[in-house]
Amino acid sequence: MVLSTDAATMLFPLTAFAPLILLAAAALFLTRPGCRPRRLLSIAEGSALVAIGLVVAGAVQLWTVGSQAHPASGFAFVRLDAISATLALLVSFIGWVVTRYARRALDGEAREGTFHGWTLATIAAVLVLVQAGNLVILIASFIAVGIFLRQLLLFYPDRNEARRAASKFTRVWTASDVTLIVAAALLWQAFGTFDIATLNAAANDGLPASAQVAVALLVLTALLKTAMLPVHGWLTEVMEAPTPVSALLHAGVINAGGVLLITLSDVVQQSPGAMAILVMLGGLTALFAGVVMLTQSAIKTALAWSTIAQMGFMLLQCGLGLWPLALLHIVAHSLYKAHAFLSSGNAVRTVNAIRKPGPVAVPGPGAVLRSFGLALALYGTVAIAFTLVVGPKTPQALALGAILVFGVSYLIAQGLADAAPGALTRLTVAASLVTALAYFAFHVAAQVLWGPALPVPPVAGAMEWQLIVLAVLSFGGVAVAQALFPYWAHHPSTAGLRVHLANGLYLNAVFDRMIGGFRVSHKS
Repeated sequence: MVLSTDAATMLFPLTAFAPLILLAAAALFLTRPGCRPRRLLSIAEGSALVAIGLVVAGAVQLWTVGSQAHPASGFAFVRLDAISATLALLVSFIGWVVTRYARRALDGEAREGTFHGWTLATIAAVLVLVQAGNLVILIASFIAVGIFLRQLLLFYPDRNEARRAASKFTRVWTASDVTLIVAAALLWQAFGTFDIATLNAAANDGLPASAQVAVALLVLTALLKTAMLPVHGWLTEVMEAPTPVSALLHAGVINAGGVLLITLSDVVQQSPGAMAILVMLGGLTALFAGVVMLTQSAIKTALAWSTIAQMGFMLLQCGLGLWPLALLHIVAHSLYKAHAFLSSGNAVRTVNAIRKPGPVAVPGPGAVLRSFGLALALYGTVAIAFTLVVGPKTPQALALGAILVFGVSYLIAQGLADAAPGALTRLTVAASLVTALAYFAFHVAAQVLWGPALPVPPVAGAMEWQLIVLAVLSFGGVAVAQALFPYWAHHPSTAGLRVHLANGLYLNAVFDRMIGGFRVSHKS
C-alpha cells in the first residue's frame, strides 16, 4: 500500500533520521582533530546504536502503514519500502559493528577521532543512498560517499601505497558519478522527472532513445562502482587503510552499484542490451576473479578478489532479471565479508588450530564426471519437487541454481574418488543436496520479501537463452577445471600459469599505465 501525499507527509519515514544522528556525531569528532576522543568514543558507538533503533522503528512503520515517500512540492526526498528498509537495516547494523570494532582497533592512534568522524559520515551517506527518493539525492549521496571514503583510505597519508590507492579509487568513483549525472539528465529529458518511483512506473511503457542511452550509462556506472573488469584493480590495492575501512568498503560501499541497479530495476530491465552486458561482463568478472583469488597468499588480498568475484556474480543475477536474489546476495555477502575482514587477523591462528584431515583424495576424470552428473541429478530432483509445491521456476532461476550446484561438485568429486572413504562420499553428496534445497528455499523467501516491489524476470527469448546457455557452460567448465586441478597440478606449465594468475594476468598493470597510476607524488 502506498500512502497518499498528505498521509506520507504526516508520517515521515523514521529511517530518514538515522543519517542525521550519525552526521551530528561525526561533526563532534571532525571539529576536534588530533585529540584523544576519550568519552566521545561512547558517542560514536551510541549514535550507531541509535541509528539502528531508528531503522528498526522505520521497518515497523513500514509493516504497520505500508510503503511511503516523503515529498516536498512533488519532490520525494526519501522513500520507505521493503527494499530501502532492508538495505537500511543492513547498513546500520554493519556500521555499528565496524564502529564498535574500530573503537579498540584504533585505540591510541594519533588521528583516532578523525577516523571515527569520517567513518560515521560515510555510514550516514550510504544510509541516504539506499533510501533516496529521487535521482538528485541519489547522486549527492554517491558523491558524498566518494569524498568521505577517500578520507578513510588516506588515514595514513604518509604511505605512498595509500595515496596511490586513494587516487585510483577517486578517479574511478568520480568517473562513475559523471556517468550517473549524465544518465539522470537523459532520464529527465525522456520522462520529465527525477522521482525514482515515477521513473520505474513510466519505464513499463517503453524507453525512448534518450532513456536507452541513460540505461547504458546506468550500467556503466554500476560496473565502475562494483570494480568490474578491467577497472577492478583499485579494490585490491586499498589495504593500506585500517581493517575497519576494508570491512566498511567490502561489506557496504562496494554494493552501491548493485543498489543502483535494483533501485531502478524497472528502467534497467527495459533494455535487453544492457541486461546482456550485465550477464556477460558480470559473469566474466566472477569467473576471472574467482580463479585469481585461489592463487593469493595474503588473506586480505584474497578477500578483495573474492569481493570482485561476488560483485560480478551479483551483476550476473541482475542481468538475468533475478532482482530479489541479487538483493539477497547483497545482504548475505555484506554480512559474510564484514565478518571475514574483521576476523582476518586471527585467520592464520584459526587455520593452524584446525585438525588436519590427512591426505585429500584426488579425483580422476571419471570421478569428476560422475560427481557433476550426480550433483545435477540431485538438483533436478529438488527442482521438480519445488515446482510441484510452489509452482514453476523461470529458466533464469533454474540456470542460476545449476551454477551454484557446480560449486559443490568439486566436493562431490573428492567424495567419489577411488581413495575416498565412505563417510566422505556420503558427506559430499549430502552437501550437494542441502545446497539445492537451500537455493530454492532462499529463492522463495526472497520472492516473498521483495518480489512484489521488483520486476519479474523477462520472458526468455533467443538472446536470453543464448546468455543462459553461455553462463551455465562457462561456470560449468571452470568448475570442472577446478575439480581436475589436483589431477594436473604437478604439470610443469602449472607453475607458470599460477604466477600469471596471481598477478591477475597483469590487467591491472595495463590499466595503471593508461591512467598513470604508477606515478605517486612524494611529499617533500
